[in-house]
Amino acid sequence: QVQLVESGGGLVQAGGSLRLSCAASGRTFSSYAMGWFRQAPGKERESVAAISWSYDNTYYADSVKGRFTISRDNAKNTVYLQMNSLKPEDTAVYYCAAGQGVYSWNWRQTRGYDYWGQGTQVTVSS
Repeated sequence: QVQLVESGGGLVQAGGSLRLSCAASGRTFSSYAMGWFRQAPGKERESVAAISWSYDNTYYADSVKGRFTISRDNAKNTVYLQMNSLKPEDTAVYYCAAGQGVYSWNWRQTRGYDYWGQGTQVTVSS
């Protein structure tokens, strides 16, 4: 069992930065790939980024590539999402997720993840 708690959301002006954190409980955190998703009002949940359990591979949605960076610290059971050059269209609730069956071909799919956090709101004003 893995419990995930996101933090770091808030209100920021366009062009600004935020760093989201996702703290995980459980001794098996290092065996899970981790992902970040987001959901804006009236829209489906969409993938943002993911990182493999071994740090070797990272994946990004085209809409955030070059602006967002996903990282993890297995010693701290934490995954991060550094978000730079934020845009109003980045406004959403951001969720982190953990999965043991996440690979390069399915990281965008919510069904690949076993555990989800409760979400943190990110609002970017224009």
